[in-house]
Amino acid sequence: MTITQKQFDTLVGTLEKFSKAHPRSYRLRVALFAILGYAYIFLVLAGLLTLIGLIVSFIVFSHRVNSAIIKLAILLLIPAWVIVRSLWVTVPEPEGLKLNRHQVPKLFALVDELTTKLQAPRFHNILLNQEFNAAVVQVPRLGIFGWQENYLLLGLPLMQSLSLEQLKAVMAHELGHLSGNHSRFAAWIYRIRKTWMQIYERLHQSDQSGAFVLFNRFLDWYWPSFNAYSFTLARMNEYEADRCAAQLTSANNTAEALINIEVKARFLESSFWSDIQKRAEHQADPPSNAYSSMLTVLHNPIAEEETKQWLEQALAQKTSYADTHPCLADRLKSLGYQTTQLETLPQPATIQISAAEHLLGKMILHKFAKQFDQDWKAAISTPWRQRYAYLQETKDKLRALDQKAQMQTLPEQEAWERAYYTLELQGGEAALPFLQDVLKIQPDHAEANYTIGQVFLHKADASGIAHIEKAIEQRVDWVIAGCELVYGFFCQQGQTEEAQKYRARAEQHYQLLLKAQQERATVGDYDRFQPHTLKALEVNELKQQLACYPQVKEAYLVEKVVKYFPEKHFCVLGIVRKPGLIESSDASHKLINLLVTNLQFPTETYIIILNHGSSDKLKKKICQIHRSLIFRR
Repeated sequence: MTITQKQFDTLVGTLEKFSKAHPRSYRLRVALFAILGYAYIFLVLAGLLTLIGLIVSFIVFSHRVNSAIIKLAILLLIPAWVIVRSLWVTVPEPEGLKLNRHQVPKLFALVDELTTKLQAPRFHNILLNQEFNAAVVQVPRLGIFGWQENYLLLGLPLMQSLSLEQLKAVMAHELGHLSGNHSRFAAWIYRIRKTWMQIYERLHQSDQSGAFVLFNRFLDWYWPSFNAYSFTLARMNEYEADRCAAQLTSANNTAEALINIEVKARFLESSFWSDIQKRAEHQADPPSNAYSSMLTVLHNPIAEEETKQWLEQALAQKTSYADTHPCLADRLKSLGYQTTQLETLPQPATIQISAAEHLLGKMILHKFAKQFDQDWKAAISTPWRQRYAYLQETKDKLRALDQKAQMQTLPEQEAWERAYYTLELQGGEAALPFLQDVLKIQPDHAEANYTIGQVFLHKADASGIAHIEKAIEQRVDWVIAGCELVYGFFCQQGQTEEAQKYRARAEQHYQLLLKAQQERATVGDYDRFQPHTLKALEVNELKQQLACYPQVKEAYLVEKVVKYFPEKHFCVLGIVRKPGLIESSDASHKLINLLVTNLQFPTETYIIILNHGSSDKLKKKICQIHRSLIFRR
């Protein structure tokens, strides 16, 4: 049985205390947990191969082969193959421009210096990409047996945002995860965590019943438990990597790199890219210099007011169990960097020469920027033009609604459309009065409440929570997204306890969604049914669609009585298929696929053939429901 988020958080909290009180015992437990997973898999694999070997030996020595033996051998081979395939862990090769030593000698010299001092493995590839990030990726050539191919990924925007010493600290942090100077054990667990994530996904998602019996129950217990046990070590490894960076540069450079990254990442997300996207309202084609202009603004000072706001938001966040990375304030504290120093923090303007300019040279930097300009424009051109066309159409619709609103009071739907179009074109502040007009007409309007909630929370106004709550009361499919919005708001405000309540609520709702999905995954004679609640017009439209399929002889429509989210009606469309002169074994399956693909339903619907595969009892139960027969040829 899988553990809930609350159970995970409790377990990690207990293990954190245990690791501080008994560090050696804690590491031993983590190591034993890591070994246990592999031991179980190899034990099961050895058992399966032994049984297969015995069957082969029996066939060879007895000279007897029958269908039962063949079926048994196949039954054993399938899970054995699933295991072997899952153990061959593959990591996709990272994307980016491959750099060479002749091209950028200073960068390679810096990497050589850091890998030597940290006793880290050498890099086979150094890639430059468009991300505001730096990372180390190990691609195993032999699955779980390793033989890693090491990649160092450097984002050009990040390099342009930092000084040489700050970038050196960032790179030292990434290499610190693989460093031999400090904890090879932590680095080993760091890699095993990533490996087990993939093994868990492959085996857990296998559709083979044999694999389910042998592994899913074990993995449902093992992976969450191992994840919790190794979580504390992974977080400790983040602090250790920061200390590596501080030792190779200085605590001050490392801290200021962390601060600089937080501020400029928020600038890119909140300001730069949003401003670029706004141009789609007036430009039919995307700009041809997006990355070149980004590199320019990243090197210039950011407005002091915005810097202060984003930094305060970052420092208000608290470390949680949602991520192994500690929050900014805790990382600064670990480095001995007092947050009172932030008032005197050098602004980006003081970085006369960026790390990108120093390590790549201005000519190479310009060349790469142009390449990224072209790549970005090629990737974004089609969706950009679609967005431009949509916004031009939206302008016309909004203009017509504004004119109509001057002459009369708009009905609810048109009032909502006016508010939504204003939001699309002019943003939340401009749309707010129109959204409030919608609530005057219909106070429970889900879309308007949710949108107002988003606008208020973006302004750090807690009154938006009430609007989000009112919206998700009516739309259960919005609960998780709504909880995430409020969770993010409380995190920014530093209200960790309140944030965790919404995180737990989202997790609880997710579990209910899984149960509802399982409840709706099958239909059988053990289910209870009731008359459908579709309107006459909706039924007539469905009848007209069914008339287009000559294979459909009769159609019955009912609703399955469900326990989870009964307000979301779940219909069952039972089809009596007209047999053809020449029958194929998958004729019923093909008809279901055809109907699922092409029929338009007003609600969630399960389609089943009543005269093929299903029991007579199910057909009888459905046919007896009042008004169930909706079509007969």
